[in-house]
Amino acid sequence: MQSKAYLIAFQGIFLRELRRFFAQKTRLLSALVRPMLWLVVFATGFRAALGVAIMEPYGTYITYQTYITPGLCCMILLFNGMQSSLSMVYDREMGSMKVLLMSPLPRPYLLFCKLMSNAMLSLIQVYIFLLLTNLVDVDIDIIGYLYAVPAIFIIAFFLGALGLLLSNLIKQLENFAGVMNFVIFPMFFLSSALYPLWKMKEASLWLYWLCQYNPFSYCVELLRWSLYNQTHLNSLSVLMPITIITALLALASFAPKAGAKR
Repeated sequence: MQSKAYLIAFQGIFLRELRRFFAQKTRLLSALVRPMLWLVVFATGFRAALGVAIMEPYGTYITYQTYITPGLCCMILLFNGMQSSLSMVYDREMGSMKVLLMSPLPRPYLLFCKLMSNAMLSLIQVYIFLLLTNLVDVDIDIIGYLYAVPAIFIIAFFLGALGLLLSNLIKQLENFAGVMNFVIFPMFFLSSALYPLWKMKEASLWLYWLCQYNPFSYCVELLRWSLYNQTHLNSLSVLMPITIITALLALASFAPKAGAKR
């Protein structure tokens, strides 16, 4: 009976997030328009500047649109992770979060269900975007789409946990919106999402090292290799412990004692 209660709680949280997401049609539209603009418009200029990029998994030449597609998928995951955390700040201010936490189930489990639900929503958004990439010059095998499911889920869970951690540390809704921009843009641009790291190393050594220590770079590389039916063990070995630590910190910082200390 108790296990059934846990299952019902997860189902209820997931369906609530799913209905709220599809009710906000502008959110879905912006999640797809933003990466498509990068893919269709900006990729033309970048490709003219960089020429044909080299794909690390095989060392073969591919189009620039194909190269940046994993990075744009991670952009979707990053924005959705931060926006879901922004909604948590809003729920906390409006009082609806208290209704969720009145459940007799453990609070960490409820927050874990919310992270899992957001990760599943991110997965849906990414695959809608990948379907749209077939309209432009993107060459990814269908098997790669299936192979990338675990990688996308891990990345979405990590970025959702990071957003939850930030939302726990920031109480004001307007302050969190500013912090979102401070986190999103450095993470995205200081990574291998738009250009190979060896290109960055040729331009600036210290920027290259910033990209190397950016966890988002490992998110992009893990997904990039997964779309080509391979597992980037180096990225996975870095991302898994970071995900676990971030999730534990996010769940622990939501405790009343941690809030009192803060």
